[in-house]
Amino acid sequence: MSTPRALEVGNPAHLLPTNWKRTVASWLDEDTPSFDCGGFVVGDSEQDAILYGKAPGVLAGVPFFDEVFHQLGCTVEWSLREGEYFDPSALPGKKQEVARVRGPARALLLGERPALNALARASGIATRARRLRELKDKHSWNGVIAGTRKTTPGFRIVEKYAMLVGGVDTHRHDLSSMIMLKDNHIWATGSITAAVRAARAAGGFALKIEVECQSEAEADEAIEAGADIVMLDNFDGPGICAASLSLKKRWQGKKMFLIEGSGGLTEENVGPHFGEGVDILSFGSLTQSVPHIDFSLKVQPRKK
Repeated sequence: MSTPRALEVGNPAHLLPTNWKRTVASWLDEDTPSFDCGGFVVGDSEQDAILYGKAPGVLAGVPFFDEVFHQLGCTVEWSLREGEYFDPSALPGKKQEVARVRGPARALLLGERPALNALARASGIATRARRLRELKDKHSWNGVIAGTRKTTPGFRIVEKYAMLVGGVDTHRHDLSSMIMLKDNHIWATGSITAAVRAARAAGGFALKIEVECQSEAEADEAIEAGADIVMLDNFDGPGICAASLSLKKRWQGKKMFLIEGSGGLTEENVGPHFGEGVDILSFGSLTQSVPHIDFSLKVQPRKK
């Protein structure tokens, strides 16, 4: 049975940590470190602005957009829901009204770029995530599509949130969430067995241990040492399917473990990796080089 999407069981905004509003405040601080000369020009008159979506995509990042303008004393009314797909290509001007923002003119302009940056980035990630989720369903594969830690510094909370809106797994959030032993850990420690032993001593029963492996022999060593997850790194589709079945058969009834495939996976090449025995496929491409969804915020002309 496939894992349910976060949007199907609750509001992903309720997952956000206590510090996320400070993160939003830092975006505003970064964008206006000194005088706001443009704001001086427009003043504090009450204005309305329309948020337009100008490219097809999945709307994601609503809490961040809302918080930017909340901190500036503005209100936001949405025409679309978080996670909703929209396609303005057939509409007049090829744009769709997504929300309306009301507040002082200078506040609208202060929040415009930070809010649009968050929304465009989150929506781009959620759109790619949704396509990957649909691709796995098309192949009737019951495993997990996941992101990675290859996120933008300072923007991870937005990008991990967007993965959930798009319907995929976030994978570990940081170095404290799960112990992943990669090639550098193994080389520095001397062996997979030694690395897993040290990791278990530090992480105890509460943290899972994942080991990056380049071959079935390395995977066998990791499983024997007690790894919870084995990552078969940079295997091609037929290779990972064959290795996964081989490992599961060999260790059946002896050890419990999951198998993750990773390394250069994209929408275009993932098809052959959807195989029996493969439990997780992780994609750096969910956050690296992902196209943003184009939005614009337009203050409405005053009626004469």
